[in-house]
Formats: sequence, C-alpha cells, structure tokens
Amino acid sequence: MSRTFAAILCDIDGCLGPESSHPLDIAGLSRIAEHNRRAESDPSVGPLLTLCSGRPQPFAEALCRTLANTTMPVVAENGVWLFHPATSAFMLDPAISDDHLRMVAEATAYIRRDLVPRGVVIQPGKTASISLYHDDTPTLLGLRDELKARFTREGWRLRVSNTVRWINCDLEHVSKSTGIDRFMRVTGLTKPALAGIGDSLSDMAIRTHVAWFACPSNADERLKEHADYVSPDAEIAGVLDIVERLTRISLDG
Repeated sequence: MSRTFAAILCDIDGCLGPESSHPLDIAGLSRIAEHNRRAESDPSVGPLLTLCSGRPQPFAEALCRTLANTTMPVVAENGVWLFHPATSAFMLDPAISDDHLRMVAEATAYIRRDLVPRGVVIQPGKTASISLYHDDTPTLLGLRDELKARFTREGWRLRVSNTVRWINCDLEHVSKSTGIDRFMRVTGLTKPALAGIGDSLSDMAIRTHVAWFACPSNADERLKEHADYVSPDAEIAGVLDIVERLTRISLDG
C-alpha cells in the first residue's frame, strides 16, 4: 500500500499509556514527540500523532504538549472538547446546552450521594460527562444496569458504556464520533488523510472516520477484527510500531 496520511488519531488509555495507574513510559512518549517534531517540519516523514480520548481536557492537553503536537487539534472527554494547540482554543461542543450541563450535574449529585459511599470514585476534571472507578472492577461493572435505570427514570439523557476498568456516562448526542467530525471540519482533513489507533470498542468511532486503522496487541479482540494492522506489541510499544509502519507507508508513497 502506498498512501500518505496527514494525521493519526490515537486513543490514550491502553495505547499511549496503561489502563492502570502505572507510570507512563516517558522514553516511549519521547520517541513519539521526536517523530511529531520531525513531522511538523517535514510532513513527508509521516503523519503527526494527535489524540482522541475520553480523558478530561486538562489531561489530554498535558499529553498533547508532552508529544510535541503544536498544530493538530485534540479530541478530549469523548468529544465534549476540541483543544487546538496552535491557538490555545478550548472548544466545547456547541450542541451542549445549559440544560445538558444541568442533567450531568444532577446525575453527578446522585452518584456522589448513592454510589460514592459504596466505594465508587468520580474522575475529576470532566465538564459534560461522568467517569466512574472502583477498586473492584466486577463491582463497578455490575452498576451499569442500575445507572441506566436511574438515568431513564430521571430523564437524564446519558449513555452508559465501559472500558476495561471504567464506566463512562456521556450525553447521548456527544461522542468520539461527533468530536472527530468537528476535528475534520476545523482541520479540513478528510477520511483519506487520516489514520487511527485504538484498543477498545469505543474506538470504533476512530475506525469509521479513518482510511487506515491499527491496534496494539492488547486491544479488544472484537476491535482487532476491524483493524488493517494489529501490532505484535502492547500499549505504547505497539503504538511506536504502528507509527513506524505508517512512516514507511508515507515514505513509500
């Protein structure tokens, strides 16, 4: 295959970093930063890696800076935010209204009152979504039906999904998919110019928006079925392998 891509949309947890709270691989991130520095000055060396993540905007912005991405927007909080490093613009999805923010606040208050005493932790830093953690993952995942039932009863239009160790409660009309749509409008990039990397089923949103998609070896087997390439390496080692492969594709193109 000979093709030149302009950008790689990459998930964070399970790709650039572990799903757990273990340390980030600073050496690996530095290698991606060096690639990005070269790609920004000379696009022929390969596509620039940017982020598409459920992580809060401040976390995504910090990692964006670590990866030396100074030009390509970042999708954060599952599409709630688009951060543009070139202009320091923080763009909340205009489809999120004050009423939507009220729903999220009311749902957060319920979780704080009823579930936090049961060991549930609310991830701080999110604006229009809620992410939940518990030391015992089966206990956490067992709360999905309870959350869905309460949201339906209260009329809170929130979607309940999960990653390996988290439950995400997102506005029904906001997602990684809508975030990538906004990314494409802002950058002018279209599907043929985009590649993607992901590890969980939520990253199907990346898969459907890009021309070439890859996974690290630790990815969900159901996602791997949709990949153009699956690295033999896990997490950031897999991402580095994928970036090198895309660099070769760009050079061959």
